[in-house]
Amino acid sequence: MSLDLKRQLITQLVESSRLLRNYIEHRAKSRGTTRAQWIVLFRLRQQEGLSQVDLAEVMELQPISLVRLLDRLVDQGLLERRPHPTDRRANQLYLTETGRRLVGDLDSLRDSIATEALRGASAASLQTALDVLQQVKDNVKNNAETAADATPPAPPPTRRIRR
Repeated sequence: MSLDLKRQLITQLVESSRLLRNYIEHRAKSRGTTRAQWIVLFRLRQQEGLSQVDLAEVMELQPISLVRLLDRLVDQGLLERRPHPTDRRANQLYLTETGRRLVGDLDSLRDSIATEALRGASAASLQTALDVLQQVKDNVKNNAETAADATPPAPPPTRRIRR
């Protein structure tokens, strides 16, 4: 495969990703939510009872980055924190009934966006695209982990000698 073809694919992937994120954000606002809130709600529907730390890990975020978002979802009555049964330091996250209804409503929005964005694509081309995107994701994750492992520790601070 030529380097030019790879460059074109990466460029197209970056541009399409940005456009799709913006489009989803715009459509999510029409339902009174944000793309980030939407992602959290969908994940919790799949895995209710996760701790904040576990949710952050699954979403590949720093826990501190997730706290304000979770606070807003709790304030909106979409999510609740419950004490962990064995770890007093942790809370488990659960959708409220209102949160479940919103996720159900967002399912139809997600279906609509998928239909619009993927119009004209065959099932075979979608499967190929999914396979390629999974390979890209795996490669990037592996390269990031390898780079992090190979990064030498920062040198100790130097002391200046006054004369």
